[in-house]
Amino acid sequence: MGIIAWILIGLLAGMIAKALMPGRDPGGIIITMLIGIAGGLLGGWLGKVLFGVDSIDGFFDLSTWIAAIAGSVILLALYRLFTGSNRSSRHA
Repeated sequence: MGIIAWILIGLLAGMIAKALMPGRDPGGIIITMLIGIAGGLLGGWLGKVLFGVDSIDGFFDLSTWIAAIAGSVILLALYRLFTGSNRSSRHA
């Protein structure tokens, strides 16, 4: 797959991750989509390392989408964890 396909998958995976984890994000939709792109790459890497599967076979393969969405959810949760803790410590 080319870089444009990965960007497209990442953008869509970021939107799906945001739908699965509703709430207010400090960065807005742009940061969420960037997290989706990075999450797609993370999910592909984790799928290969942990399960030994090539989860980046093609744009329309289910394993590609599952890996991208899982990676996006992981990164979105980490982003919320770190930005949430920074915000609460400022107000204390």
